[in-house]
Amino acid sequence: MAKSQETFSKKEKEKQKIRKRKEKEEKKENRKANSNKGQGIESMMAYVDENGNLTSVPPDPKKKKEFNAEDMIIGTAKQVFVQEDPIKTGIVSFFNEDKGYGFIKETLTKEGVFVHMSNLLTPIKEGNKVQFEIESNQKGPYAAKVQIIP
Repeated sequence: MAKSQETFSKKEKEKQKIRKRKEKEEKKENRKANSNKGQGIESMMAYVDENGNLTSVPPDPKKKKEFNAEDMIIGTAKQVFVQEDPIKTGIVSFFNEDKGYGFIKETLTKEGVFVHMSNLLTPIKEGNKVQFEIESNQKGPYAAKVQIIP
């Protein structure tokens, strides 16, 4: 007699297919039973309450507030830009004369700003009080037009 062509794994795969098919049918029946189709527009309505939240209950007309159209402001507040002084002051915290770069610590923000010797108007050393302008490139902000102040 010949051995059966169905192996254990083939039987398991067939069982899984049948199980998936049954689950799919059950899901389909649940969707049909719980569908909102044909219930009317009232079941699909959403309302906004006096606080601006969505609810399924219509708003209470007693809580209605009256507004004048002239009192309503639509849009964003105007932004006022303060033009700050482009010339900053600081103290040279580090400067390597051989390599030609260093850092200046800004007096107001205490941030370190990169400086290169190509942006110097007068030669500087560590500890000098300087004034400069901040400019930006791809690598970030750097000090330009650097000069010593008395």
